[in-house]
Amino acid sequence: MDYGKFIYEKTRREREARKHQKQVEIKTIKLSPKIAEFHRELNVRRAREWLQEGKKVKVVVKFKGREITYPELGREMMESVARDLEDVATVEQRPNLEGWSMVMLLSPVS
Repeated sequence: MDYGKFIYEKTRREREARKHQKQVEIKTIKLSPKIAEFHRELNVRRAREWLQEGKKVKVVVKFKGREITYPELGREMMESVARDLEDVATVEQRPNLEGWSMVMLLSPVS
């Protein structure tokens, strides 16, 4: 077999495979421990729309100043967001503290 033809066919198959791949988009909502209930609900509503479109949602609670001494407030907020979205999302990554922010990843229900 001709090596040039082999390489050409290989690159063509790879290009075709890339064309049929599904790229998952990750959207982010940012909260703070002292956010108003209205703003939290607004972000949850936006996250619900993204999850229904099939996108993943990353929920970030950003701590400022001495708020970092109360990570349980951020964890409670994350759990309430997960409860509000449990009909359309599953928790892919549990809330964990990374520096000054707490991160949780939600994926749409299959």
